[in-house]
Amino acid sequence: MSIGWRFDNTYSKLPKSFLSNTSPTPVKSPEIKILNKKLVEELGLNFSNINNKNVSALFSGNSLPEGSKAIAQAYAGHQFGHFTMLGDGRAILIGEHISKNNERFDIQFKGSGKTPFSRNGDGRAALGPMLREYIVSEAMHALNIPTTRSLAVVKTGEEVVREDILQGAILTRVASSHLRVGTFQYITARQNEDELKTLVNYTINRHFPNIKTSKNQAVDLLKVIMEKQIDLVTNWMRVGFIHGVMNTDNMTISGETIDYGPCAFMDLYDPQTVFSSIDQLGRYAYFNQPSITKWNLARFAECLVPLIDKDKDKAIDIATETINTFEKKYEKRWLNMMRDKLGLFGDDVKDQVLILDLLTWMHQNKVDYTNTFCFLMNEKIRDIKIYQDENFLIWKKRWNERILLNNGTYEKCLNLMKSVNPLVIPRNHLVEEALLEANNNDLTLFNKLIKILEKPYQNQKNILDYQSPPPLGDKKYQTFCGT
Repeated sequence: MSIGWRFDNTYSKLPKSFLSNTSPTPVKSPEIKILNKKLVEELGLNFSNINNKNVSALFSGNSLPEGSKAIAQAYAGHQFGHFTMLGDGRAILIGEHISKNNERFDIQFKGSGKTPFSRNGDGRAALGPMLREYIVSEAMHALNIPTTRSLAVVKTGEEVVREDILQGAILTRVASSHLRVGTFQYITARQNEDELKTLVNYTINRHFPNIKTSKNQAVDLLKVIMEKQIDLVTNWMRVGFIHGVMNTDNMTISGETIDYGPCAFMDLYDPQTVFSSIDQLGRYAYFNQPSITKWNLARFAECLVPLIDKDKDKAIDIATETINTFEKKYEKRWLNMMRDKLGLFGDDVKDQVLILDLLTWMHQNKVDYTNTFCFLMNEKIRDIKIYQDENFLIWKKRWNERILLNNGTYEKCLNLMKSVNPLVIPRNHLVEEALLEANNNDLTLFNKLIKILEKPYQNQKNILDYQSPPPLGDKKYQTFCGT
């Protein structure tokens, strides 16, 4: 029986400077650990008549499907502010699959061996980080946040050397594309305007055909991508997500979250929260994410300057003027997002103060971010003592008065809040527990966590076990890149 792959590989037909033809390095003894059945169905695939051995061979790259075309993509990136020429060093795009709804998706193996862009890397990935990406990317999807998806994780039967000896694994990642700000930086660095035009045309044809007839495609491309990135970072702030490595090679043109390396979710509200072990100066801290988004967009704008106007000075002025609209756009989007979290309809001049007063109280009292909004929705949580604090009760009275403005009712307020405030997030300590057991070949906790995270806005059985933050006495949580 046919699996249902429908490959139409357009990126591989771009000039050779954009990519390198390559193939996954075969692995010793692949073993499928998890296959995303819901995503399989959405893609219009069917593995029901394929045995585990063949499925494992497929998702390890030992056996590529008919119609695939394996390539490594070239790109550059500002990594913690420093520009580097990069490329897929441990990832291989096997092709573009057309789903049953005629949507185009990149199918990429992560951890599939060395490529011409590997530099000194081994091209491999470890089981823990690949399962982490599976958990968090699928949780983000369920939270209604644009994201790449995880289709499968396969153990390779080989070891990966990091600080310790780890089990090797390959993740199959699904994305609307892997075009990045860094892709444009790579082509711009080559100083070939024809290649830049080719990339812009490809991007517009693939993602934004509605601006094909624009008088200035480069400017409109910058504007539409800015809107997508503002929406994305606002969503991150909504749920307390900290990406951890917002390099320009990790900002997608499609506006999807990509690269779940040192990412994590904030428990106690603190704007300066950093989890990444390599982010020593807090460049990508929670509260810095909007400003870094703008910084990355400025790097994207620089790439487009040659196409914005033939007069370089005029082009720079246009690009600068466009980028400088970011703050007002983001502030408006953030304010409306926070109004939704508090169930507030319409506008009131005191809204921003009301919101900031709550966040300040949460910060000063080391209160859990997610659970505070659960409490305000009258959802059951374990620790409610802190919400008897006098200052919080005074704030809550102001909030209750605001709810009734603009024809608001408690019922309408609650319905709005329930649509944007998750009851569960991938709590860091629970993710670590699940990964620890999975590394010991026990996926029980992993599967339970995945099941709960599939419905983050619904009250589920035994949900309390997944809502509580770790004890305050726990040591500072750190995440790592996995490379």
